[in-house]
Amino acid sequence: MISEQSPRLAKTIAIVRMATGFLFLLFGEYKVASPDFAHSGFPKYLQGYIQGEAVSFYRLFLAHVVQPHTVFFGYAVGVLELWIAVSMIAGLWVRVASIVGALFMLNLTLSTWWAPGHGVAFWRYFGAELDTIPLLFLFLIFFSSDAGQTWGLDGVLRKRT
Repeated sequence: MISEQSPRLAKTIAIVRMATGFLFLLFGEYKVASPDFAHSGFPKYLQGYIQGEAVSFYRLFLAHVVQPHTVFFGYAVGVLELWIAVSMIAGLWVRVASIVGALFMLNLTLSTWWAPGHGVAFWRYFGAELDTIPLLFLFLIFFSSDAGQTWGLDGVLRKRT
Protein backbone atom coordinates (compact mmCIF):
# COMPACT_ATOMS: atom_id res chain seq x y z
CA MET A 1 0.00 0.00 0.00
CA ILE A 2 1.35 3.42 -0.97
CA SER A 3 0.56 5.16 2.34
CA GLU A 4 2.93 2.75 4.11
CA GLN A 5 5.70 3.33 1.55
CA SER A 6 5.49 7.08 1.10
CA PRO A 7 3.11 9.24 3.13
CA ARG A 8 3.80 12.25 0.90
CA LEU A 9 2.92 10.30 -2.25
CA ALA A 10 -0.25 8.94 -0.62
CA LYS A 11 -1.32 12.48 0.34
CA THR A 12 -0.58 13.79 -3.15
CA ILE A 13 -2.68 11.01 -4.71
CA ALA A 14 -5.47 11.77 -2.21
CA ILE A 15 -5.45 15.45 -3.20
CA VAL A 16 -5.54 14.54 -6.90
CA ARG A 17 -8.33 12.01 -6.19
CA MET A 18 -10.45 14.69 -4.50
CA ALA A 19 -9.71 17.26 -7.23
CA THR A 20 -10.78 14.70 -9.83
CA GLY A 21 -13.95 14.20 -7.80
CA PHE A 22 -14.69 17.92 -7.92
CA LEU A 23 -14.24 17.90 -11.70
CA PHE A 24 -16.75 15.08 -11.97
CA LEU A 25 -19.09 16.99 -9.65
CA LEU A 26 -19.03 19.85 -12.15
CA PHE A 27 -19.53 17.46 -15.08
CA GLY A 28 -22.44 15.58 -13.51
CA GLU A 29 -24.29 18.37 -11.71
CA TYR A 30 -25.59 20.24 -14.73
CA LYS A 31 -26.53 17.01 -16.49
CA VAL A 32 -28.80 15.95 -13.65
CA ALA A 33 -30.05 19.38 -12.50
CA SER A 34 -31.37 20.44 -15.89
CA PRO A 35 -33.18 18.35 -18.51
CA ASP A 36 -31.29 20.11 -21.33
CA PHE A 37 -28.41 17.63 -21.47
CA ALA A 38 -30.54 14.47 -21.49
CA HIS A 39 -33.11 15.84 -23.94
CA SER A 40 -30.95 17.79 -26.38
CA GLY A 41 -27.22 17.78 -25.56
CA PHE A 42 -26.67 14.05 -25.21
CA PRO A 43 -28.68 13.12 -28.35
CA LYS A 44 -26.65 15.69 -30.32
CA TYR A 45 -23.33 14.27 -29.10
CA LEU A 46 -24.53 10.73 -29.67
CA GLN A 47 -25.50 11.51 -33.25
CA GLY A 48 -21.99 12.82 -33.93
CA TYR A 49 -20.47 9.68 -32.41
CA ILE A 50 -22.66 7.41 -34.54
CA GLN A 51 -22.16 9.38 -37.75
CA GLY A 52 -18.42 9.03 -37.71
CA GLU A 53 -16.54 9.87 -34.52
CA ALA A 54 -16.87 6.45 -32.87
CA VAL A 55 -14.72 3.42 -33.62
CA SER A 56 -16.68 1.26 -36.09
CA PHE A 57 -17.50 -1.69 -33.81
CA TYR A 58 -18.55 0.69 -31.03
CA ARG A 59 -20.74 2.72 -33.38
CA LEU A 60 -23.04 -0.30 -33.67
CA PHE A 61 -23.43 -0.49 -29.89
CA LEU A 62 -24.22 3.22 -29.70
CA ALA A 63 -26.75 3.04 -32.53
CA HIS A 64 -28.59 -0.10 -31.42
CA VAL A 65 -28.38 0.03 -27.62
CA VAL A 66 -27.89 3.66 -26.56
CA GLN A 67 -29.70 5.68 -29.24
CA PRO A 68 -33.15 4.11 -28.67
CA HIS A 69 -32.92 5.27 -25.04
CA THR A 70 -31.11 8.60 -25.29
CA VAL A 71 -32.94 10.38 -22.47
CA PHE A 72 -32.32 7.50 -20.06
CA PHE A 73 -28.63 7.32 -20.97
CA GLY A 74 -28.32 11.12 -20.85
CA TYR A 75 -29.45 11.13 -17.24
CA ALA A 76 -27.46 7.95 -16.51
CA VAL A 77 -24.25 9.71 -17.62
CA GLY A 78 -24.94 12.55 -15.17
CA VAL A 79 -25.78 10.19 -12.30
CA LEU A 80 -22.68 8.11 -13.02
CA GLU A 81 -20.48 11.21 -13.01
CA LEU A 82 -22.03 12.35 -9.71
CA TRP A 83 -21.49 8.92 -8.16
CA ILE A 84 -17.84 8.97 -9.24
CA ALA A 85 -17.56 12.50 -7.81
CA VAL A 86 -18.94 11.55 -4.40
CA SER A 87 -16.78 8.43 -4.27
CA MET A 88 -13.60 10.32 -5.14
CA ILE A 89 -14.29 13.25 -2.81
CA ALA A 90 -15.33 11.11 0.16
CA GLY A 91 -12.77 8.38 -0.55
CA LEU A 92 -15.51 5.74 -0.37
CA TRP A 93 -15.45 2.69 -2.66
CA VAL A 94 -12.61 4.33 -4.59
CA ARG A 95 -11.38 1.10 -6.18
CA VAL A 96 -14.85 0.28 -7.55
CA ALA A 97 -15.39 3.86 -8.70
CA SER A 98 -11.95 3.81 -10.33
CA ILE A 99 -12.86 0.77 -12.40
CA VAL A 100 -16.17 2.36 -13.39
CA GLY A 101 -14.42 5.66 -14.14
CA ALA A 102 -11.76 3.97 -16.29
CA LEU A 103 -14.47 2.12 -18.24
CA PHE A 104 -16.39 5.38 -18.65
CA MET A 105 -13.28 7.10 -20.03
CA LEU A 106 -12.67 4.14 -22.35
CA ASN A 107 -16.28 4.50 -23.53
CA LEU A 108 -15.72 8.18 -24.32
CA THR A 109 -12.43 7.42 -26.06
CA LEU A 110 -14.09 4.79 -28.27
CA SER A 111 -16.96 7.20 -28.97
CA THR A 112 -14.76 10.08 -30.12
CA TRP A 113 -11.67 8.39 -31.57
CA TRP A 114 -12.24 9.49 -35.19
CA ALA A 115 -13.18 13.09 -34.29
CA PRO A 116 -9.99 14.46 -35.92
CA GLY A 117 -11.00 12.73 -39.17
CA HIS A 118 -9.80 9.68 -41.02
CA GLY A 119 -6.27 9.59 -42.39
CA VAL A 120 -4.79 12.39 -40.29
CA ALA A 121 -1.46 12.06 -38.49
CA PHE A 122 -1.61 9.31 -35.85
CA TRP A 123 -0.65 11.63 -32.98
CA ARG A 124 -3.74 13.78 -33.62
CA TYR A 125 -6.04 10.99 -32.43
CA PHE A 126 -4.27 10.95 -29.07
CA GLY A 127 -4.17 14.74 -28.98
CA ALA A 128 -7.93 14.83 -29.43
CA GLU A 129 -8.35 12.48 -26.46
CA LEU A 130 -6.47 14.61 -23.93
CA ASP A 131 -9.70 14.99 -21.95
CA THR A 132 -10.24 11.22 -21.60
CA ILE A 133 -6.95 9.32 -21.68
CA PRO A 134 -5.30 11.21 -18.76
CA LEU A 135 -8.42 10.66 -16.64
CA LEU A 136 -8.35 6.98 -17.55
CA PHE A 137 -4.74 6.85 -16.32
CA LEU A 138 -5.67 8.67 -13.11
CA PHE A 139 -8.38 6.11 -12.39
CA LEU A 140 -5.83 3.34 -12.88
CA ILE A 141 -3.52 5.08 -10.41
CA PHE A 142 -6.35 5.53 -7.89
CA PHE A 143 -7.22 1.84 -8.22
CA SER A 144 -3.69 0.49 -7.95
CA SER A 145 -2.74 2.76 -5.05
CA ASP A 146 -6.01 2.08 -3.18
CA ALA A 147 -6.37 5.87 -3.02
CA GLY A 148 -9.32 5.86 -0.62
CA GLN A 149 -7.08 4.72 2.23
CA THR A 150 -5.56 8.18 2.71
CA TRP A 151 -7.97 10.94 3.75
CA GLY A 152 -10.91 8.78 2.71
CA LEU A 153 -13.72 6.75 4.20
CA ASP A 154 -12.19 3.57 2.78
CA GLY A 155 -9.32 4.03 5.23
CA VAL A 156 -11.69 4.74 8.14
CA LEU A 157 -13.76 1.65 7.34
CA ARG A 158 -10.66 -0.54 7.02
CA LYS A 159 -9.41 0.56 10.45
CA ARG A 160 -12.78 -0.35 12.01
CA THR A 161 -12.78 -3.88 10.63
